[in-house]
Amino acid sequence: MVTKKLPQVPETVLKRRKLRAEISVKVLQNKVRLSVKAKEKRAKIFKRGEKYVTEYRQAQRDQLRFKRDAEKNGDFYVPDQPKLAFVVRNRGINQIHPRPRKAFQVLRLRQINNGVFVKLNKATLPLLRIVEPYVAWGYPNLKTVHDLVYKRGFAKVDKGRVPITDNNIIEESLGKYDIICMEDLVHEIYNVGPNFKAASNFLWPFKLNNPTGGLSAAIVW
Repeated sequence: MVTKKLPQVPETVLKRRKLRAEISVKVLQNKVRLSVKAKEKRAKIFKRGEKYVTEYRQAQRDQLRFKRDAEKNGDFYVPDQPKLAFVVRNRGINQIHPRPRKAFQVLRLRQINNGVFVKLNKATLPLLRIVEPYVAWGYPNLKTVHDLVYKRGFAKVDKGRVPITDNNIIEESLGKYDIICMEDLVHEIYNVGPNFKAASNFLWPFKLNNPTGGLSAAIVW
């Protein structure tokens, strides 16, 4: 009985098969690693959100307790001076002095109905006085900050206005400050944290609708 030899597979073909198999294994391993990493990140973000909620609620309870204690002692509770403002430009700047024009550039309020978060300090208060005839501003509460960031927030990426469609956009720009998600961004802005400037500049100036009757010079947010 004569046995036929199977045709020999060329070495180059075997090498290609081996390479494809190795690549397939690496791709699968990478998918598993990315899946685990994404799951860990989601858990991390969820825990941060819970921590912030606890922090905000505790701050509210503290405020109520301070007020009650002051009333019991016949005193008035005086809260800390606000550190955060939200400023909206409500007028044009045609035929005005260069000082307000320059102040608007510093505040990033280049168009009517633009709004920005501003840290209140010795540097910004004089700017607000300069532009006061052309703006409305007030002290935003947590809900206002949250709604603005979530509903109207756009990122400034490569000098362009980009919608914040996922947390990766935030992490790519602010991850070095440990700001990796929307709740981190809201927390940093609302509390005027140490990286407020980076967080605020990351947000493109808000484009707001022109309210019926216009905006007054003083607002309570």
